[in-house]
Amino acid sequence: MSPLSPDAAVAALNWRYAVKKFDPTKKIPAPTWAALEQSLVLSPSSYGLQPWKFFVVETPAVREQLLPHSWGQRQVVDASHLVVFAVKKEMTAADADRLIARTSQVREVHVETLAGYHKMMAGSLTRTPAEQVDVWMSRQVFIALGVFLTTAAVLGVDTCPMEGFVPEKYDEVLGLGAKGYASRVVATAGYRAADDAYAGLKKVRYEPGEVVERV
Repeated sequence: MSPLSPDAAVAALNWRYAVKKFDPTKKIPAPTWAALEQSLVLSPSSYGLQPWKFFVVETPAVREQLLPHSWGQRQVVDASHLVVFAVKKEMTAADADRLIARTSQVREVHVETLAGYHKMMAGSLTRTPAEQVDVWMSRQVFIALGVFLTTAAVLGVDTCPMEGFVPEKYDEVLGLGAKGYASRVVATAGYRAADDAYAGLKKVRYEPGEVVERV
């Protein structure tokens, strides 16, 4: 693998901003979108539990239904792609069982060799109150969001992360509750409109010395 140069990585992050106006005529090429989906699949999570599902909303009519539950933000209908990041509800020891089975399959090792790992995961899930587990797992979803935004920037794809929506209504429109999931954050992806006034604004960030401290 040939890594990006430090300058190229920083340039991509400087180029990225939360797009306020997408060009609805520009679509993300299939190979590029496939890479972005892989960035979601490959996102890290606590214990590797992957307590999520990413709902890619492709149907225009459904996206129009989501618009009034998105504070009227046109990104949800104008962007090339809309992703709803959802957390799996009611995580239990069974989810640890599932991951152990998958690990055994992928790494071709016996389940018995993973007993310590399984005990640690299952114990954390069963000892922690359900509401705290939900908060914990929801944080993992935001890790995936960060990976998605960064990957998009490296690929030259514009994005806008959005917490400005009504999760309960999204869940209702998309039928997430029946599937055992709940929406936590949304990301739109595509290409900025030529007249998006925010595209040319300088980033406002504190000086590195104010936010990075070496101990």
